[in-house]
This record gives sequence, structure tokens and C-alpha cells, in this order.
Amino acid sequence: MSIPSSLSLIVEVKRKRQEAEDIVTFELADPHGRPLPAFSAGAHVDVQVKEGVVRQYSLCNHPEERDRYLIGVLRDPTSRGGSIAMHDEIQEGDLIQISAPKNHFPLAHHTKRSLLLAGGIGVTPILCMAERLAHTDADFAMHYCTRSASRTAFLERIRQGEFADRVHFHFDDGDASQKLDLEALVATPDPDTQVYVCGPTGFIDAVMTTCKAKGWDSHQLHTEYFAGAVADTADDESFEVKIASSGATFTIPKDKTVHQVLEENGIEIMVSCEQGVCGTCLTRVLEGEPEHRDLYLEDHEHAANDQFTPCCSRSKSKTLVLDL
Repeated sequence: MSIPSSLSLIVEVKRKRQEAEDIVTFELADPHGRPLPAFSAGAHVDVQVKEGVVRQYSLCNHPEERDRYLIGVLRDPTSRGGSIAMHDEIQEGDLIQISAPKNHFPLAHHTKRSLLLAGGIGVTPILCMAERLAHTDADFAMHYCTRSASRTAFLERIRQGEFADRVHFHFDDGDASQKLDLEALVATPDPDTQVYVCGPTGFIDAVMTTCKAKGWDSHQLHTEYFAGAVADTADDESFEVKIASSGATFTIPKDKTVHQVLEENGIEIMVSCEQGVCGTCLTRVLEGEPEHRDLYLEDHEHAANDQFTPCCSRSKSKTLVLDL
């Protein structure tokens, strides 16, 4: 696996803390005490967890802080090597390699109101947004859904924070009165409100489906996925990929990705999440029609068919010509 060249920062794990059941936070800082690159609410960093394993983690501290980055990591039982290694192998005092902050989930400018919806560990970028909005005295409300109070990261930080009165907690094991009534919450589209959603795929999809059914404009809806969708591969077929610069053509069998085949043939594409979430491997398509399976590009970008994610997406046409 290729390591993204963007991993340009060395940081020290200053503090590792158990935030909730199966959730640990890591406070990262420059080993020499120098300021870290600035970031905006919703940003994330790539983290080289270990050799060959790079994962993305949202920054969840106040975006005006320059002395540290704070990330939260859920111990995922279906981990592909990232979250379990973060929990079990990364310790206080360790030096790790990360990228400068990137933001594919920014707050919209010049909006009158924001509605923040977090599911589980999806609270990390949402919390940073709430910190920023509260600091600028903006109008917002935050709804935080988890399985139980014991699995709710940053519970006390939020309850004791300056925007505690704008946060609504919804626990799966609580009584019916405190469950999230999504239908009622988004019942009436408000053109002055922007909606931000982060969490498990099912949570995000439920919010998006409900909002769109109620008539919310897609430009008001903003999402950040942590994991790719599970694709139905039963009907996958082989296709060809042609490299524009050399004319070389490679067959992509039904059981391999474009990235895997190209890597086997010495053609490197930077990849990270391998699930179509982070956009690291985004590649320009010159000819052909991709079959998009990512959660990174927006609908209008999919429709343009001029780029795709070779880590997971495939082809509807017999051949894709790539700008490589």
C-alpha cells in the first residue's frame, strides 16, 4: 500500500485518555512546542497508524487552538487494522506521522442557522463545529445520538460547556421521550438552515432520506462518512483500464479493484481509506463511464463522470481511460 505523501508532520502523543466505553482520545502536539498548522471546524488529519495503515480522524478541539490537535477513536470490532492499533499500540510519548489538516466537511458561510446531528463517534467533527459556532455567537442546535450514556464521548465536556443548553442527547437505552424524533425535527424545510450530519452510514442515510423526503434542498445537507457503503458485488464483471500516458491496458477482474491491479503492475496511486470515503485516490477519467461506489463525491460530481475513486469504484463501460 502506498503511503500518502501528505504525511508531512511529526507529532507527539501528549495524552491518551479513555473518553467513553470503547472510545479513546489522543492529544497530539509538536514535539518542540511549535504551533501546529491552523484548521477549521470539520477538518481531519491523516494518521499513519503503523506501516501500511493510514486512517482519517476528525479534529474535535476548538479550531482556534494551535498548540494541539485532539482526535477521538472508536474501537471498531470490524477494524481493518486502524482503530484497534490506535487503541492497543499507540501510547503517550509516541511520535507519529500525520498530514496537515484537510477539510471536506466545512461549515457554510453566511448561514443564519445550523442544525448539527451526530451519531456515535460522528460527534468528533460536529463537536468542533459546535465550539466554533458558539464562539461566534451563531444560532445552532446540536442533537447527539448514542447507544447509552456510557458510550457517549465528551459527555461531561458538553454538559459543562458554554453551549450545553443547545445540545440534546438521545440514548438508545433511554425512555421514549428522549429518543430523536427525526420526522418532527426536519418536518418543515427552512431555507435559512444548513444541516450537518456525521456518524455511521445507516444514521447518515436515515437523516438524508428523511430530509429529502420533507423537501430540504440538497445544497443545505452536508455529510461526513467514516466508512464506505457495503457494495453488492455479486454482479460485478471484469473491465479494462487504459493508462493515457503510456497506452498500457490492464484487465480488472471482478474480484480486484482498479487500485490493486495497477499497484501489481507498478503504477502507484495514493490511497488511504480504501473505502471511497477520503478522496485520497481520486483520479481523473478521460473516457468511459465509471460505476461510482464512493461516499466522497457529491451527486453532481458523480454525474459528470470525469473522476472516480479507484480504491472501490468500477466501470459501467468496457474501458476506462485514466489520466495517469
